[in-house]
Amino acid sequence: MNDNALQTDLLRLFERHDVELEVDEDWLVTDGDFPAVRASWHEGAAGTPGRLDVDVVISEERHIEESFAGSGGGNAGMRDALAAFQRNVLYVLLAACWYVTDDRRIQLQSWELGMRSWDVFVGPLALSRDDVAAPEGLLPALHDALRNESLSGELHWIRLFHRRADDGSVVAEALLDNQPWAGGDRLLAQLNWPSTEQGYSARCFIALDIRDY
Repeated sequence: MNDNALQTDLLRLFERHDVELEVDEDWLVTDGDFPAVRASWHEGAAGTPGRLDVDVVISEERHIEESFAGSGGGNAGMRDALAAFQRNVLYVLLAACWYVTDDRRIQLQSWELGMRSWDVFVGPLALSRDDVAAPEGLLPALHDALRNESLSGELHWIRLFHRRADDGSVVAEALLDNQPWAGGDRLLAQLNWPSTEQGYSARCFIALDIRDY
């Protein structure tokens, strides 16, 4: 799929969720300004998934980066990755960046962190297998981990990733504002993840913004 077709698909995806964006070269912008979003598709080598990169710029110096694998070649692979973006991250971005909230798709929380009150937008825990249950206590543990952080009074975002291989080895990653987050790594390690013979993966995307009274 060429870049123009991908941009058109992304534009229509946002339109279906009542967000009108404008084309500005490679970007889709909001009333000529931020937030702005763009996507790029990287075809995989023979027999391997491709990768969809999505960038959302929220200010001159801050942008959100997320990537999604897509199974299949060409248009099929790209649309598979775009569907993963929609399931896992889009609804959090809509709420946090464009103030379009669908509480059927995300969890809405209100947390006290430091001296501030935060609106918390929690995307689904995306599990690669339907027969694997989410670990208990994820959100309370996340809340506790964030109590140890000095968060500036602006939008923040978190990506949590856990993968258990067939041999039982584990790879985990926590990012806070695109950067490695040691507190999140400890959070992932302390959760009681299912032990299964067959491997699986889990990812979750969360955003926090200062509550606007």
